[in-house]
Amino acid sequence: MFEMKKIIKVPTSLIDGPALQSSLQLDGCTVIEQCIHSMEAKGTMYLEEHLLLFVLEGTNKLTYGKQTYQVQKNEMILLKKATSVHYEKTGNPDNDNIYDSLMFSLKDDMIKSFLATTELEMPKLKAEGEIKAAVYPMNECMVAFAYSLKPYFYEDSEVHPGQLRLKMMEMLYDVAICSRNMFYQILQLHQPVRTDVRQVVEQNYASPVSLEELAYLSGRSLSSFKRDFQQIYNVSPATWIREKRLKKAREMLESTPMSVSDICYSLGFENVSHFSRIFKEYHGQAPTSFREVN
Repeated sequence: MFEMKKIIKVPTSLIDGPALQSSLQLDGCTVIEQCIHSMEAKGTMYLEEHLLLFVLEGTNKLTYGKQTYQVQKNEMILLKKATSVHYEKTGNPDNDNIYDSLMFSLKDDMIKSFLATTELEMPKLKAEGEIKAAVYPMNECMVAFAYSLKPYFYEDSEVHPGQLRLKMMEMLYDVAICSRNMFYQILQLHQPVRTDVRQVVEQNYASPVSLEELAYLSGRSLSSFKRDFQQIYNVSPATWIREKRLKKAREMLESTPMSVSDICYSLGFENVSHFSRIFKEYHGQAPTSFREVN
């Protein structure tokens, strides 16, 4: 059975955690290189920023919500912030089991700066609503760009902020030319499409998501999100999410062999002792009373 681990917050956990990754940073935006000699690596990451992933070797199977995407060599995908994504990285058995990728966190300010300065014609957003995430092939320019960043990660390579800023702008130009649909996605990151509140909270309540991030995902201001949520559920979002998680935790304790810690992390709680305390307050019994811990 796959053991649940604490959700990795990206990019924070990868650049500040115990297993440091090679990274470059500019104005809060992060580029992370992951080159590992491994057949397989699994886990769950929570995206604190929009994430653009380039896979240069191997395969990354990504699952969030009901959607699963297989990103293979020289392919890319853009994922929206405030979502939890399960990943399975597999090395290329024909190339020393190497998995190699670049991850770019994209802050709203950088997207805004690019859109304000580019001479590219801005397409009108499609009327049918949000463009869903999809896997797109990288053209020769995108692949060449990715490898042009590799020397920047070397310890003896001095990188100036101006250089990295130009490289990030180059990347956005390359994306716009390589994939029109992904460019639409980037525009929608800056101008989120208004979506159904029920759908947003039902899909994300088990993630370590803030109310501000839920509001963003729904395409609303925080005040509008809270107002619309209250009208639908007749309770505050924080109370609803807490109760929803605790009810789901009891259900999992009664119907699965998962341990208390596994259930805690799988539902977005970050601390087992805190989870156990509020579980007992809500259900009247400690989690271990429902089923012996594995």
